[in-house]
Amino acid sequence: MGLFKNILDKLGIKEKADKKPVASKPVVIPKTAAKTTTTAKPTTVADKKEVAPGLKKFMVDRPAGSVTVPKSAAVTVVDVVAKLEKLAAENPEKLDWKVSIVDLLKLLGIDHSLAARKELAVELGCPVEKMEDSAAMNTWLHKTVLQKIAENGGNIPAHMLD
Repeated sequence: MGLFKNILDKLGIKEKADKKPVASKPVVIPKTAAKTTTTAKPTTVADKKEVAPGLKKFMVDRPAGSVTVPKSAAVTVVDVVAKLEKLAAENPEKLDWKVSIVDLLKLLGIDHSLAARKELAVELGCPVEKMEDSAAMNTWLHKTVLQKIAENGGNIPAHMLD
């Protein structure tokens, strides 16, 4: 995604598609280790077939129930509102980025021309009937950009996504 990726980059957000999933299926961790006798070896999480293959290397020789998730699996949440509020406070123009796609793009230093907004709208899948009316397209585009930012780890308040 060209223009939208540029928005995410300006906000310090990595695109969700860039993140590789840690596991392809849920990890099943038994609450207790398997029954053992004096000659049996205790069951480890890595011995369980239900463990996703991608996580098995992180669980080798760990007793059941003690899983350490790698730091790379952590989701990074970016405080988008704080970043944009800071940019708005530093900007000499009074930009209403919370309701205007033009102001949001201006605040981020991204081309806000009608042609650029149409390109972004096409990139994000704007319905054709909205593309014919610039006000309707702008409204759709603003809402969609905020939703996509939220989907990629930006903390957009729920009231701004309605």
